[in-house]
Amino acid sequence: MMTRLLDRAAEAGSRPVSGASSAAFRIAFGTLGVVAAIRFAARGWIDEFYIAPEHHFTYSGFWWVQPWPGWGMYAHFALLGLAALGVALGYRYRLSIAAFFLLFTYVELLDKTTYLNHYYLVSLLSFLMLFMPLHRTASLDARRSPHPLNGTVPVWVVWTLRAQLGAVYLFSGIAKLNPDWLFHAQPLRIWLYNSGDALLIGALLREPWTAWAMSWAGAAFDLTIVGWLLWRRSRPWAYAVVVVFHVLTWLLFPIGMFPWIMMTAALIFFPPDWPLRLRSRHSRPFLRHSREGGNPARGAPDASPFPWERVPPSWATRLAVIALVLFALAQVLVPLRHWAYPGNVRWNEDGYRFSWRVLLTEKTGHARFRVLDPSTGQERLVYPDEYLTPLQAERMTTHPDMILATAHIIAEDFADRGVPDAEVRADVSVAFNGRQAARFIDPTVDLARVQPGIWPKWWVLPGPPER
Repeated sequence: MMTRLLDRAAEAGSRPVSGASSAAFRIAFGTLGVVAAIRFAARGWIDEFYIAPEHHFTYSGFWWVQPWPGWGMYAHFALLGLAALGVALGYRYRLSIAAFFLLFTYVELLDKTTYLNHYYLVSLLSFLMLFMPLHRTASLDARRSPHPLNGTVPVWVVWTLRAQLGAVYLFSGIAKLNPDWLFHAQPLRIWLYNSGDALLIGALLREPWTAWAMSWAGAAFDLTIVGWLLWRRSRPWAYAVVVVFHVLTWLLFPIGMFPWIMMTAALIFFPPDWPLRLRSRHSRPFLRHSREGGNPARGAPDASPFPWERVPPSWATRLAVIALVLFALAQVLVPLRHWAYPGNVRWNEDGYRFSWRVLLTEKTGHARFRVLDPSTGQERLVYPDEYLTPLQAERMTTHPDMILATAHIIAEDFADRGVPDAEVRADVSVAFNGRQAARFIDPTVDLARVQPGIWPKWWVLPGPPER
């Protein structure tokens, strides 16, 4: 029974469709990768984020991922830009996308300080693209090496990309179903009020009803936009809403390239042959496609790896189907893992990253550490900026795992100074979504003796109650 299901899934997924939209996705993805690499260099972020800091907040299990010394990080970003260019041009595509995935993910793993949802999305998409034949259309590879399958991709490619983007929207919408967002318009009320000096619309942004309207509209957009994009009749209008929504978020909130990634990637929801239709609107042969643009251009052979004589798929193909299902399952479980932790995820951050929680919290904090020498009883106050960059110190105050890492950095420094058993306690207060500042970390806990890990952070105090 299981084998039959795998065979049916493999056969359905291998149905050939036009590779035009997948090629457009590849070109846009690679182009944005080039822009991102140039942007990092032009804004001085390579030095600020990866060279200047003395310490880095590495991810659990990835302590060994460290920045290249000096010029090495500049060379790294240069190679990243070249890999992205290779992806866009479709030149040595497999090598280019593999290099891009490794180079980009390496940068992402260097420091939690710079974590952004769209960095994680880029890593996921580039990983998926490793296994997708996106170089069969509009690429230097296709021009250099003609092949009967050029011009097509298996339909699973299109639907996998759609599913990954759909997960971003859906889980972002689910995360907005909380009292702060729906009943108090937070944190949008804070952010929009702070943008009240904007030209022409500043007064409008400070109106309370504006934040309420945008909060509910944002939740409705995230929860329903995938359905509207999948429905053929509503698709053009839905995409227009996608563009307006992401342009507005780009103008109002500093979220980097995320809006541009989503706007260009969402084109994958159009029929697979939409670039051909756009280019050849009046050419009849190109219009003879299925409802989803399913047939390759006239004259191309059936691109299925097991044609319609129903040759059974190999076990390698079946394993590929299983791997894709497991990947999809992970994309569902990872955003929901916060339910395995006690407390409010928006306060304690347990399960917050990699969960598509976009624009959900406004948290500001103040932190200092008390270091006790147990042999003398002497206590000293230590401030984060003695060890961290301004950006690291700011982000650290609201993230428990980074507070713990800072305590360990301080303990190691005092050990080097001859205080091997220094006790490090944190005085941290955090203001959350317009509430009064509250104590964040149990000040009686010696954080130098607490080991990092994925288990619940019992030393984080309960957050303020929901309003």
